[in-house]
Amino acid sequence: MQYLSVILFFPWFVVVGAWFMLFPRQPGGALRRLFELTALVVAVLLSIRAMLWGIENADPTAGAIWKQVLATLLAYGMFLGVLLLAWPVRNQLLRRK
Repeated sequence: MQYLSVILFFPWFVVVGAWFMLFPRQPGGALRRLFELTALVVAVLLSIRAMLWGIENADPTAGAIWKQVLATLLAYGMFLGVLLLAWPVRNQLLRRK
């Protein structure tokens, strides 16, 4: 039950990850693809870690649903945060070529 947040958000993670990899449509080569895949793997792993932290540290008196709400918010926020940090770095890699 503790991985419910990531399971429910996995389709949206796939959509956002696809947007991250498809745009901008400039050719970037193997280095760009490697960077993007690495960023996505890091985003998913940190998202899972944030979700587990949220479940472990949620207020136990708030009710069971709020553990999942906190875990979902943290997982989604971490995923987007990593991709938002990776975006300008990727642009710098593309600009250098």
